[in-house]
Amino acid sequence: MKSGTNIEKNDIEQKLKYIELDLNNIPNMFKKYEPLEFRVSKSYEENKFRQYRYLDPKEIQILLSPTNRLNDLDDKYSKASPIYSYLVPETEDSIIKHTTFLNMIKNLNINDVEKIEEEQNQLNKAIPFKVKYPGNYLWQIYYSENTDKYFMLVPTEDSNCSAFFYLLKTQLKKRKSGKIFVPISNVQYSNKYLKRSQFEDIENYLWLFTKDWPLVYEVYDKQNQLSIQIVGETEVYEKIKTSYKIKLSNKEEADSFYKLLKAMFILQTELPHYYNFKTNIDKYGSLEFYYKDSKMEYENLAKFIRNQYIELLDKIEKAELEKDRLQLKLKEIKEESTNLELEYLSKEKQISTFLECKKTFFGKVKYFFKYSKKTKGKHFEEIKKQESKEKIEKINDTSKKAEKDKIKNVYTIEELVEKYKQYSVQENEISNLVMDINAIKLKNKNLSKKIENAKMYIDEIDKHKKSIFEFWKYSNKDEVAALAEGEEEEINIERKITKVFDYEEDLENLGIKYDKKYRKELSDDEIDSIFITTTNLLDMVNKVKSNNVKPKEIEDGLKQLKEELKSEIAEGREDIDIFGGLIDDSRKLKSMSNKKHREIPRDKFNILDITKTSKQLGYKLSIEKILKKIKDTLEKTQVDDNISIYKIMTKEKLDNKNFNIFNLNPEYEINNILSRKENKFNLYKINLTKQINAVLFTNIIYYNNKNRTLPEGMDLSTNILVDLSELELEQKNKTEFKVISFEDEKNELSGFNVKDINVFEYDIKE
Repeated sequence: MKSGTNIEKNDIEQKLKYIELDLNNIPNMFKKYEPLEFRVSKSYEENKFRQYRYLDPKEIQILLSPTNRLNDLDDKYSKASPIYSYLVPETEDSIIKHTTFLNMIKNLNINDVEKIEEEQNQLNKAIPFKVKYPGNYLWQIYYSENTDKYFMLVPTEDSNCSAFFYLLKTQLKKRKSGKIFVPISNVQYSNKYLKRSQFEDIENYLWLFTKDWPLVYEVYDKQNQLSIQIVGETEVYEKIKTSYKIKLSNKEEADSFYKLLKAMFILQTELPHYYNFKTNIDKYGSLEFYYKDSKMEYENLAKFIRNQYIELLDKIEKAELEKDRLQLKLKEIKEESTNLELEYLSKEKQISTFLECKKTFFGKVKYFFKYSKKTKGKHFEEIKKQESKEKIEKINDTSKKAEKDKIKNVYTIEELVEKYKQYSVQENEISNLVMDINAIKLKNKNLSKKIENAKMYIDEIDKHKKSIFEFWKYSNKDEVAALAEGEEEEINIERKITKVFDYEEDLENLGIKYDKKYRKELSDDEIDSIFITTTNLLDMVNKVKSNNVKPKEIEDGLKQLKEELKSEIAEGREDIDIFGGLIDDSRKLKSMSNKKHREIPRDKFNILDITKTSKQLGYKLSIEKILKKIKDTLEKTQVDDNISIYKIMTKEKLDNKNFNIFNLNPEYEINNILSRKENKFNLYKINLTKQINAVLFTNIIYYNNKNRTLPEGMDLSTNILVDLSELELEQKNKTEFKVISFEDEKNELSGFNVKDINVFEYDIKE
């Protein structure tokens, strides 16, 4: 027992020595305690930090509380005592506290303290891009507004008190120590730059534009200068997101940013059909806003609103003229409709009279003599074309144009919104007029067809009216063709809606669909050939495809394959050829997206028949054989969906002569280049339509399924193989955006780079 006690004592002494604390010589700074008069904020949130500061460690009082971090702040603070009462065992109560402190020392992990020290050394150089950092939750530092003092509240029951011991160690240093960068708990935003309500507004505004809730901090630098720093993520292209950081260094910048956000928020929420602001980031990682191709800046906001108002006046004027034109058009086709109805009724009456008269002898004679002379009737065609000069003059009459407002130098957002609401009423009226016109046009077309059919019927009757005897014979026929209805016109009021592939929501079902298809339609040899394109042999296949391979490249390629084979054999490669992939061993179970299976991965060495003794000629013949199989396989496999595919690279142009691997998920393509040194990339997007030859890399492409246990889907890859030499591409669009890449994604303290992405979008020419 004594030896164990001695070990613990030595351990405690070593750790006390590490933090440079001599319990027999307590520094005076710990003996002095000034009341804090701290009050807990009603809106206190334990895990939400609004403020970060650089503080002098020696200005932070330390209080220890016999609680843990999860206790309410009221409870923790009410039970807290100055650190001095835990260091000196003078009374019965202080002896208990001292024992607690010694236990904390015993449980101290020096490595944790050193991590905090390393972290603070990095923070001393620069504030992190995201402001927060991994160990921020360990700092429970509060500010008492009543006494203008900072203090650290240390729950003694916590298992990790490394931040406390680091602070204590720093305070005990004899030499002057640097400042520490820490979050301040239980504080609200100050009113120095923005009102507290404005902070909430900014969060709401940014959520609308970025589709992500931002984190807003007040940050004080080493000179105690305040800046508002806002960090979050925003969509920059389709569903691709990147981090951003906004820094507002003074009240003027904060006011300008807030007013710009508010203006755009009002326009987009009040006029969603007319305004939709897009986001991007600049070369510093700060957030930018765009309306169409124009960058939104507060300095130009008044000019932007004025230009929008003037453009709107022009739209209103054109809309008024269009409304006049459509009203005249509607009146015209209504007149045409009336005339057609009269003409149709006239012919219908003549036909019905004939059908009634043919029933009796005298009726037939009566009809023959009544309609024996062809009545030309009214000139309906002329009536239909009665567009007078007065109508034309009415369209061009300037008095009917929208009255131009007197142009002012400055317009408000309220004026712009109200004017757009007037314009919206005009648009609705125009839309209703267009629908009315289309409806009457359809009615008129059907009436015209009915009139045409009636005329044909009457013409047939008239052919037999040359003599009473011929007419008598015709009218006594047993059957007479019925008056045909007008043919229904096929009118596409709206474009046909086609499903757009969403790689986040539809990929799972798409993968299962094509995996089933390939298992059913493709042979094992064909799937093997496609598997080769997923390996590092695709470049060699493309060189053979373009007849651009040199003997030296064949030699080097075979040599590299043999080295890979040798390395795999050394690592315990299994020879499974004799079983053909059939196994029945639970130890061979593999996992794929949390689904178990017992299948063997496809093997490029077995597919190409590569051994230690393989020759160059045999290797080339194997590649040529694979090439032929790939072509044959692509010819028989087509996509049944409209899919967009993506490929990112530094090259200026796509290789349109060879096989290319694209990705269904653009985010994966972006993530693949974030760690690269280059900062400029081209993202190529091709919109594949149905019946385009391509093969998706589903699970069956990577594994055999001899045991029938392979899960269906695209769990291993989102790639797709296409032969661009078989496609004719037409550039549809070009755009650009930026993304932030961190030097170490796992380290929130690492630096960052901004990468420029140029997007080239292509359609397939039919």
